[in-house]
Amino acid sequence: MADIIDIAVSADSFSTLVQAVQTANLVETLKSTGPFTVFAPNNEAFAKLPPGTIQTLLQNTPQLARILTYHVVPGKLMQADLAKLKTVTSVEGSTININCTNGFEVKNATVLAADIEADNGVIHVIDKVILMG
Repeated sequence: MADIIDIAVSADSFSTLVQAVQTANLVETLKSTGPFTVFAPNNEAFAKLPPGTIQTLLQNTPQLARILTYHVVPGKLMQADLAKLKTVTSVEGSTININCTNGFEVKNATVLAADIEADNGVIHVIDKVILMG
């Protein structure tokens, strides 16, 4: 089975995320054994950010890494596992609200595709970039 990075690289809808992960030097981390749960914004999610935000983040590696690690949770948490929780703590250290009452939401983002299994965890595709705070 492919790891989280291999799955992201093979999907055209994650090209912005892959570029950001490479810039933030997180490739090796997300290729490690983990396991990790990744809330992965697709290209459309990044496109919803204000104009110039992506370029600014790509030039500010520490801030970019902080935002990306906010999208990662230790452990392999499938949608059924997350449905039993109200919050999870990200690798970045902040909490992320989970709501599975009507659909599947992570903070202010809707999960478009859940439970994409990887060798070292699981990916849940989201429609917005989530931010701390």
